[in-house]
Amino acid sequence: MKICRLTDIRSLDRLYDELARQLGFPQHFGRNLDALWDVLTTDVEGPLTIVWENPELAQAGLGDDYARLLALLEDAAAERGDMTLEFLPGGKH
Repeated sequence: MKICRLTDIRSLDRLYDELARQLGFPQHFGRNLDALWDVLTTDVEGPLTIVWENPELAQAGLGDDYARLLALLEDAAAERGDMTLEFLPGGKH
């Protein structure tokens, strides 16, 4: 099982960097939400758990992109069936 732990995410660039580093994204990863969908649903082997610590930091930093990102992750988890998401609010870990 792969576990990806996201901490101190305040921008999409930081998110893409951490996901790519921890999950071994391929070189062709395009660093946008469409490319993220493609990689998460086809290139990353599972089972996979993404643990996001302090997601409220990301919400503040990403603005409207946060809701789109969250929907993408939830949809990818549903599509895959072997991917889970855990959100740990600040002070809860």
